[in-house]
Amino acid sequence: MKKNTIIIALATVLLSMAAAQAGEFDGSWVGGKIGSNRSNATGLDTKNATTYGLEGGYNWNMGGFSLGVDGFADFNDKATHNPGVVNYGSNAYGLDAKLGLPAGKWLPYAKLGYGRTNGNGGASMIGGSDVHFGLGAEYKFAPNWSLAGEYTSGSGKSGVAKLNNNNLSLGVNYYFGAPAVAPAPVAAPAPVAAPVVAKEEPKPAPAPEPVPETWKTLLENKPVCIEGANFEFDSAKLRIAEIKKLDEVASFAEKYKDAQLESSGHTCSIGTEAYNQNLSERRAESVKAYLVKKGVAADRIDTVGYGESRPMADNKTREGRELNRRVEVCTVLKVEKRVRVTE
Repeated sequence: MKKNTIIIALATVLLSMAAAQAGEFDGSWVGGKIGSNRSNATGLDTKNATTYGLEGGYNWNMGGFSLGVDGFADFNDKATHNPGVVNYGSNAYGLDAKLGLPAGKWLPYAKLGYGRTNGNGGASMIGGSDVHFGLGAEYKFAPNWSLAGEYTSGSGKSGVAKLNNNNLSLGVNYYFGAPAVAPAPVAAPAPVAAPVVAKEEPKPAPAPEPVPETWKTLLENKPVCIEGANFEFDSAKLRIAEIKKLDEVASFAEKYKDAQLESSGHTCSIGTEAYNQNLSERRAESVKAYLVKKGVAADRIDTVGYGESRPMADNKTREGRELNRRVEVCTVLKVEKRVRVTE
């Protein structure tokens, strides 16, 4: 009764969740797996056999973590156990709650739920339901496909006889629904030229008298934004590939020694507004710290975070979200402009 209460509570939590924002591992999925089963029963030794399995479920991305439900069915081959030369295998199926910590294309996770194990062959009289748990990690190698390696454990019991299963497997999962693609712009129809009507050429007007003129040089403000840096999901750490860009910003600051710089941080739309605001400020400070390290005076750099409020690309696509995880470095330069002054 206590175990049934745990499963009902887990299902209630999953079904009552609000809709989460889009992430790499959200949505429904199915998969297959193969690996090694290590089993033993009461009074018998431990042996290895091959295991096959099917899985499927649904993940909700909650910003900082992933929460999902996972149904499974495992088919464990027979192996001969001693003493008594007992040949048996088992089948197991059940439902788990799945908790993961997404990091870009990686998803390490743990799962806990309820499963039923039924022995076959020499263990056909052993079977029952018990807690099922597992640890694993997924890697998204294509928009709809991932590889998953995991360890799971479960058991079944009839009277005093208990059958234990520990599986180590590698699987391939398919996620339904391809990333959204922005529609191609529709070209506007070419304007239709009006019919040309011949008319008499007007007589040229007399040339105006020349007007005396002079030229004057003025200074005007010219806003300039320099490419800053892009960041991994949920990170304010500078990547090696972005260092070259910031070295160019440092060179710009060295050339224009009077320029006051602004380091502005931005995020994609995954996560809460408050969390993204803090993350954007940490990204802006990270860029400032590197520029100060390269010799730019700290009092020349102001930092500001805009959170997710100023996207430069569509947050519905993975490519758009990657572009929005950025820092821009902007300034205002005084430039000369020649204007004509007439008398």
